[in-house]
Amino acid sequence: MASAAKAVSFSGIGCGKGYSSSVDVHKRLLGTQFQLNCSGRSSRWHGAVACQLAPDAQVQTGSLQDAKCKIFQSLEGVNRGIFGVPAAKKKEIEDLISTLESMNPAQRPTDDLTIVKGEWRLLYSTITILGVKRTKLGLRDFIQLGDFLQIINVDQNVAVNKVGFNVAGIGMLNGALTIEATYTVTSPTRVDIKYKTSAIQPKQLFSLFQKNYDLLLSIFNPEGWLEITYVDDTLRIGRDDKGNVFLVERVATG
Repeated sequence: MASAAKAVSFSGIGCGKGYSSSVDVHKRLLGTQFQLNCSGRSSRWHGAVACQLAPDAQVQTGSLQDAKCKIFQSLEGVNRGIFGVPAAKKKEIEDLISTLESMNPAQRPTDDLTIVKGEWRLLYSTITILGVKRTKLGLRDFIQLGDFLQIINVDQNVAVNKVGFNVAGIGMLNGALTIEATYTVTSPTRVDIKYKTSAIQPKQLFSLFQKNYDLLLSIFNPEGWLEITYVDDTLRIGRDDKGNVFLVERVATG
């Protein structure tokens, strides 16, 4: 079982609904709270920053707190972008990501990669699974995407990515595609990524994807480079050689 795969992750994000795991993560990390009003309702999150935004609040130039809050607000309901996002919403999200990148506190992240070690979960990606691809992979009703987690081992220069799947109608079968890749530092901000191995467990899940396994892996091709354009204690942004952008949140330190 071999092909290509990419360092991304799948995870829902919202205000209150669908965000309980991130609440726990942020509580463990910093133990702070902030109040965020999304779509006219109030939800309390434990988060990386403390802030309060009205539904039509504007990001204040130079405010890292507000930039993060506005991104979280904009991601409500987009399901990580994996099944497509309307053009206007896509531009809004990516403009906010660019704003956060301009505030990057780590200008040379690969000088000390301990800043990226540990486990991360995807919040948003421009990689999409649409049309025939989505149908072939059964990702409309039959198979649902779970979390996409990335574990970075800086001692071995290895990134392990786990794409979770939940299958209805088979006793709620749960499993994951696991992709292992190595990376090499090539600049103060960039790493080259090389696919190493992959597998789907359990066997029942692999049998569902076996016919379209190469298609599944081709969507997440790891070969190429990844630029780390923003990283702090809780969030990381990366851009690859295929023009994709990835926003991930820290789940645990290494």
